[in-house]
Amino acid sequence: MDLELQGKRVLVTGGSRGIGLACAAGFLREGARVAIVSRSEANLEAARAALQPFGSDLATVAADLRDADDAARAVQDAVAALGAIDILVNSAGAARRTPPAELTPQAWRDAMDAKYFSYINVIDPVIKRMAQQGGGAIVNVIGMGGKVASPTHLPGGAANAALMLATAGLANAYGGQGVRVNAVNPGGTHTERLQQGLEAEARLSGLTIEQMMAKANARVPLGRLAAPEEIADAVLFLASARASYICGAVVSMDGAATPIVV
Repeated sequence: MDLELQGKRVLVTGGSRGIGLACAAGFLREGARVAIVSRSEANLEAARAALQPFGSDLATVAADLRDADDAARAVQDAVAALGAIDILVNSAGAARRTPPAELTPQAWRDAMDAKYFSYINVIDPVIKRMAQQGGGAIVNVIGMGGKVASPTHLPGGAANAALMLATAGLANAYGGQGVRVNAVNPGGTHTERLQQGLEAEARLSGLTIEQMMAKANARVPLGRLAAPEEIADAVLFLASARASYICGAVVSMDGAATPIVV
């Protein structure tokens, strides 16, 4: 299947690690030109080395996307490197998990800055550029925490839920100008961040990493966590010409762990 991504100009936020890195690799493999954004210069350098086998048409931009001005500057830098942006993939930011009794108004605000505004601050300038260009595609990597309330993930889940509404609303608002906006909601995905979490839980529980991984896999009907590349495959499809009539969709990708009608 030809995704028609050859030569497309792609901006991936959070592109230095995890799902974002897998998305960047996928687009490079398809012949796209890619710019990735991360707060960490060190992570960007590591990502550049990791992505080298997939293609060399890569630009890196360091920015704190929680800050609207820095996000706007990052978009400008990406446009300067690529010429324009045809596809935006948002995969940056993660809210800290906090027990309910420890929540404060600041914790809720921090979660919105970390996950919601780190997306919105990039979407806003990019989607307006896309409308002026007459088209484009945006895919938001959000998370199942916006559909199912977890006691330890309430602020982050609220940010995810807000992003789902923003995805559907922006798709409706900009579809007439040729801009498609969709989202994927990963469940447990075997990223470096998740691995670190399992290691921390293993130390607290006295179990081995292998036992913790087995427990995590057992909670998924498909019998295993997702690989970042599997989430990236769905992102590439939604961004591609093969998904030309998919707009405003939010695709659950948790291995059927959350059996709800969407």
